Amino acid sequence: MFRGYFFAALAAAAYGTNPAFAVPLYEDGMNPNTVLFFRYILGLPFLALLMLIRKIDFRLKRDEVFAVSVLGILMALSSLTLFESYQYINSGIASTLLFIYPILVALIMIVFHHEKVKVSLILCLAIMVAGLLLLMQPNGETGINSYGFLLVMVSALTYAFYIVLVNVNKKISRIPTTKLLFYVLLFGCGVFIFKIVAGTPITLPQVNFGWFNLVALALIPTVLSLASTSIAIHLIGPTPTAIFGALEPVTAVVLSMVFLHQSITGQEIVGGLLIIVATTIVVGSKSVDKFILHVRKMFPKGGVRTETQENGK
Repeated sequence: MFRGYFFAALAAAAYGTNPAFAVPLYEDGMNPNTVLFFRYILGLPFLALLMLIRKIDFRLKRDEVFAVSVLGILMALSSLTLFESYQYINSGIASTLLFIYPILVALIMIVFHHEKVKVSLILCLAIMVAGLLLLMQPNGETGINSYGFLLVMVSALTYAFYIVLVNVNKKISRIPTTKLLFYVLLFGCGVFIFKIVAGTPITLPQVNFGWFNLVALALIPTVLSLASTSIAIHLIGPTPTAIFGALEPVTAVVLSMVFLHQSITGQEIVGGLLIIVATTIVVGSKSVDKFILHVRKMFPKGGVRTETQENGK
């Protein structure tokens, strides 16, 4: 059990290192498109090695290619908009805003797959809105950069569609996780290549340490996070693993403050915590809904149950 929680925490913390490696590369003169192109390309050999160790077949079936290519485009667009947002807003705040994606997943499932609206979802939406309002208007002054905020919202939405497609498409569900991510990165490279062909320049690190950051991006928030997530799900299940995902924005905020010297206000911290709470509620919605139902039974429409009523007198 402890090993499962450890790997769940490791997976979330590893993914939260994205800005710590990406932002110094921007300061070194690289642009987000090139950073992500190298991140995806350098991640492929690590994933290929994992597939060889696990003896996973590299071949894709003909009817799987289109669905996986769509996933690759969605993942690349989500990565690109998130990494672009680091240029406009605090990278820790951006990572926290991205964490609304489980709520967006729930809303997409309601709109497109006609799932029932749960009380827990309404509750977490209210909490999320409160958190967003605090983040968008820190200290009652100028507020968060609107373009950076929009980029993160697009990132969260495209990632939410990615998650939904992975969960509802039967062709995708039969593909091993490592193999799926390998081809997601491979097809995702097409988005960055398209931008390069369209005129976005290729920028290279000006110092050797920049190459370390690129390799670290490919290894830590990509391969290590994936491997740890798979182990955690196997040991403790998907819901506890997802709840531990709250460490992603926490890690990003801490690393942004320590290594990138980005400041964060008390109001922004409260706003970020509200978003994390809202997301945790929607991830653990089954338990939350059971608790709410239990409370409602204790307090019927006629008022608070008295001891006499409890005894049937």
